Amino acid sequence: MAGRYGVSARSATRHSSRRRSRVRRRSRIHGVRVTVLSCSLAVTTGLFALAGTATGPDVPASAGALPPLSERDGDDASRGTTDRGLGPKAARPAMVKVIVEPPADPNAKPVASAPLPAGSGSGHRVVFDITQQQVWLVDADDTVVRTYLVSGSRYDQLPTGTFEVFSKSRDAVSWHGTETMEYMVRFFRGQNSNIGFHDLPVDTATGTEVQTLSQLGTPLSDGCIRQDLEDAVALWEHTEVGTPVVVLRT
Repeated sequence: MAGRYGVSARSATRHSSRRRSRVRRRSRIHGVRVTVLSCSLAVTTGLFALAGTATGPDVPASAGALPPLSERDGDDASRGTTDRGLGPKAARPAMVKVIVEPPADPNAKPVASAPLPAGSGSGHRVVFDITQQQVWLVDADDTVVRTYLVSGSRYDQLPTGTFEVFSKSRDAVSWHGTETMEYMVRFFRGQNSNIGFHDLPVDTATGTEVQTLSQLGTPLSDGCIRQDLEDAVALWEHTEVGTPVVVLRT
C-alpha cells in the first residue's frame, strides 16, 4: 500500500537497513510536517469562522473548525445570538410596580403654577391663557395679585386678543336656561350669547354645581370661563366696565 507521500511499505523492504532507517526518518519528518500543516489549517479555519466567514448551510464546516456563534452556549445577550438554533431567547417578563393613586378629592382645587405669560400687555388688566386654563389678575404696576385655574369652553370658540369688560351682573342665567351663575363679568360677544367670567354654575333641576373644584384646569363650559366662588368674587372686585381682558395661548 502506497504511503501518503508516495513511499511504499513494500519498496522499503527491498532496501538496506540503512535505507529503511532513512525512509523511517524521512517519514517521521514528513509526519511532523503533516501535523503542523493540519494544525495550521484548523486554526485558520477557526479564525475565519470567528471573523464571520463561517460556513453556511451550503458549505460544510471544516473538520476541527470552531462552531459558529449561533451554535454556542452562553448568556451573552449582547451578541444577539440564539441558543443552538432554537430561536431567540424568550424575553423575561418585566417587573412592573403598580401604584394605586387614591381617588381625587372633588373639593380640592388644583394649584396654578405657570407664571404670567410674556407679551400679555401692561397695566391693570385680566389675563386668560386658553392653553393653561389659567387667569391672572394684574395691578397697574404689573404686579400679579391673584392667579388660579379655571374651566373655559370645551368648544374653544374664544379668539385671542385684547378685549374690554362691557357689562357685569351679580346673578345670571345660562343661554339655554338650565343653569344659574353669580358674579358674571362679560367681555366678548359670542355667536349664541356673551362670554365672560363667573362662578361654577348650578343646575336648576338638581340644585348642584355642574362640576367639581378638582376639575378646574380642564375646559368644560359651553363658552364662558368658570371659576371657584372666591376667585369669581376677586375678579368681580378687580374689574369694572372698560377693564382690559387679554386672551392668549402659550
